[in-house]
Amino acid sequence: MTPPRLAPQRTPSQDVESSLLRAADAVLRRDGLAGVTVRAVAAEAGVAPMGVYSRFGSKDGLVDALLIRAIGDFRSAVARHEEPDPAERLKAGGRRYREWALANDQHYEAIFLARIGLGSAQVAEASMQAFGELLARVEYAMAAGVLRQGDVTEVAQQIWHAVHGAVALELHSLVLTDDAGATYERLLDTIVRGLAP
Repeated sequence: MTPPRLAPQRTPSQDVESSLLRAADAVLRRDGLAGVTVRAVAAEAGVAPMGVYSRFGSKDGLVDALLIRAIGDFRSAVARHEEPDPAERLKAGGRRYREWALANDQHYEAIFLARIGLGSAQVAEASMQAFGELLARVEYAMAAGVLRQGDVTEVAQQIWHAVHGAVALELHSLVLTDDAGATYERLLDTIVRGLAP
């Protein structure tokens, strides 16, 4: 007697999206943002290109979803701990910013360098939520008297200018000192001292 045939199991939509985003992530790590095409991601995921289009609508939709995911990972990494000392909380966030960028250089490039001013409203919103982590640290440090009182966004932007510039230089092998980590640590000290009351 032949056993009854089972109906094929359909993959839930969420699983398909996760699988495609994992494939896009692998392509980004290997080939950079320019390599993230519908065909490349479909091949990496082992699906037809139409599977990518049906889930994300276009290459731009795919890249936006990939960036939102990467920004969320970046935000989680930077906000991982809430050190009670306000100065240490600022500096530790800066350290984790650099650590994440060095471990995810193609993602950092895609988020902060390659697509400046581009992307959907959802990408912009995710980026502002990540910036909110720095705003919260600045507010905490101001309330504790570690940073002088002032416009929180202005001070956070100054800090971001400094750490982003340092990280971008390091990612492009433009740090001329012998120990990039030690130089970065001294930069964090300089930022906190320079913004002190």
